[in-house]
Amino acid sequence: MTNPLGSPAVDPSHGTSAAPLSRREFVVRSGRTVAGAALAGVAIPRVHPAEENTIRLALIGCGGRGSGAAANAFESPNGPVKMVAMADFFPDRLASAHRTLSGKYAGQMDVPRERQFAGFDAWRKAIDCLRPGSGDIAMLCGYAGFRPGQLEYAVQKGVNVFMEKSFAADPPGARRVIQAGKVAEGKNLKIAAGLQCRHSVNRHELIRRIRDGELGEIQLIRAYRMQPVGPLGRRPSAEAALPWQIRHFVHFFWVSGGLFAEMNIHQIDEICWIKGAWPVAAHGVGGRAAESADCGQGLDSFSIEWTFPDGTKAYDVVRWLPNCHADFATYLHGTKCAAQFSGFSHEGRVHTYKDQRCEPSNIAWRAEKEAVTPWQAEWDNLLAAIRQDRPHNEAERAAMSNLADIMGRAAVHMGRVVTWDDVMGSNFEFCPGIDALTEGSPPPVQEDARGRHPVPVPGKWVEI
Repeated sequence: MTNPLGSPAVDPSHGTSAAPLSRREFVVRSGRTVAGAALAGVAIPRVHPAEENTIRLALIGCGGRGSGAAANAFESPNGPVKMVAMADFFPDRLASAHRTLSGKYAGQMDVPRERQFAGFDAWRKAIDCLRPGSGDIAMLCGYAGFRPGQLEYAVQKGVNVFMEKSFAADPPGARRVIQAGKVAEGKNLKIAAGLQCRHSVNRHELIRRIRDGELGEIQLIRAYRMQPVGPLGRRPSAEAALPWQIRHFVHFFWVSGGLFAEMNIHQIDEICWIKGAWPVAAHGVGGRAAESADCGQGLDSFSIEWTFPDGTKAYDVVRWLPNCHADFATYLHGTKCAAQFSGFSHEGRVHTYKDQRCEPSNIAWRAEKEAVTPWQAEWDNLLAAIRQDRPHNEAERAAMSNLADIMGRAAVHMGRVVTWDDVMGSNFEFCPGIDALTEGSPPPVQEDARGRHPVPVPGKWVEI
């Protein structure tokens, strides 16, 4: 089944440990590192129906991603913006983010205690602080399992959305995102999705060169994300199971889709972008180290092969173990030569090679360092689209990349070939009724006597 990609909507702890600094944490700590921005010289009209020119933000999910996204919004030349509401499951994380952002962006923070919300219904209260039809933005930066319901509510309320990756934990959730995007389009609402590499000027230039035939026919794509990530320890007896699972979200499929789905959606999105198509099938292998004492659900290694409609193969190789070879890049091979599409921590490290040897001494063309990071560019483009009232809706494309992500994960977990039609037709849910969870709900997965949670066993596990 072929599903061609559309054009991008832009112009040009007990948890994990020992991982590289995340891009959101980097933004919060260091701020904008270079001057200038995409669309910086555009004349900015007033926000169409609003009484003032300031776009208001409501931050849902106050971790590193949410705080970093707020910094990008605050530092965009396409403001002014201000934060008027914040929400999180956890009061301590909300307070920490509020303190950090207020210290650096005091003039753009207007979030008194009465607009700081914690708990399972906090996100609704935060979105309710925004003005329908005004240009205001709900920033959905929490957990993928809850993202579809939050997106539906924001669209129903008539506000624009920035949503972080990933976008759903399972196929029904991804289809809800697609449907919400269609409703948003009918309301002329803007939706930005946190696959920031789509806003990289350097990657757009390489895509242009690919489409112009400079590399020949693309026959192979290789992506790598191999870096140390710590295991999940046993839940402390004093902590309730449900909030503990949510706090350690990457270790539980029902909350986030798992660490692979959360992190590797970027590499998979790049693969699909390069090909200009969605895969028709996936299969792969994965597992855990023999002595693993990880109490979470995830595997610590994956090797997945996707097949595209023309028969082309793409691979994603993943390993989270310490003291092993590390790599973080995406390469592609055409009939004429090879290229690098992405570098460490999603840097726009883009170049072509003279032939198939991907070596520094063999580079034919190298893109200049990007003036603006992709994370900043995605916010500059969203705010410009709101100011200029031009189309900007990334929901369907993001959800389709999420489905390709789910497809590869399921192939490894289940030990079989999974097709695109399998994923599109699946009604499997990790947590049916997730929108109705409350503080008193039982956790969707239970730990055993050793404090461990169910782990995929190929040949027995089901998630499609």
